[in-house]
Amino acid sequence: MPTFTATDGTELAYHVRGEGEPLVVLPGGPMRASAYLGDLGGLTAHRRLILLDLRGTGDSAVPADEGTYRCDRLVDDVEVLRAHMGLDHMDLLAHSAGGSLAMLYAARHPERVTRLALITATPWALGMPATPEGRLAAARLRKGEPWFEDAFPAFEAWLAGTADFDPVFEPFFYGRWDALAEQNSALPDEQSNDEAADLYFSEGAFDPPVLRAALGRLPAPVLVLAGELDGGPRPELARRSAEVFRNAESVVQPGAGHYPWLDDPEWFVRHVVAFLDAGGAVLPSAE
Repeated sequence: MPTFTATDGTELAYHVRGEGEPLVVLPGGPMRASAYLGDLGGLTAHRRLILLDLRGTGDSAVPADEGTYRCDRLVDDVEVLRAHMGLDHMDLLAHSAGGSLAMLYAARHPERVTRLALITATPWALGMPATPEGRLAAARLRKGEPWFEDAFPAFEAWLAGTADFDPVFEPFFYGRWDALAEQNSALPDEQSNDEAADLYFSEGAFDPPVLRAALGRLPAPVLVLAGELDGGPRPELARRSAEVFRNAESVVQPGAGHYPWLDDPEWFVRHVVAFLDAGGAVLPSAE
């Protein structure tokens, strides 16, 4: 298992899977070990995935300073990983909450990002969180599912803050509630660092106006991929976040939830690879 040392001395781990040009991958959660990403639906047949275990998750060490769990402070870890890998610039893919980290990284190091793929990434860093109303609207699209009647009231109570998370509504996060989805949802709780997750979005992590301005100048092409049935982000919220970038395309994967590589791996891989391999010149930097 390869490791590198962050600027504060914390030993961080990453996992290499697949062959081809490198693609650095940031997990979501927030603060969930990268193991849940698997091979991203078979993307390893096209790219060599460099999956980072963020500090305090997976095989990475717990830092001495818990304040370094804050999203903006994790940007340095991504930059040290890039340098450790010997990459002058890199393609970057981020899932879910990892999208905020990827956006902060791209804003701080625009010259290092060749292409940026944001997969079902709620744009917290842009000041655009998913709303309970949006999540419930997405949930109602599943009304014909056999599990809906039991799941919806529990989901509604959780979003209202009157009940704890209940596994009964896990199906809302998947486009297809099948054996593969059940297996993914049952992954060990140890994959997530709840203490670190509470600090990831803590005060001071984001400055949306400044970030919007910086990303509006980002020359790298950006893919914003949403799931048709996902509540965080809803496709409309994903489209709005894509408008922040100067060179972005927004796509909606039909029938997909929050983990689109599980719902239709072929569709997911085909579109992500097409984006990563697309030709054409990168837009020049704005003055």
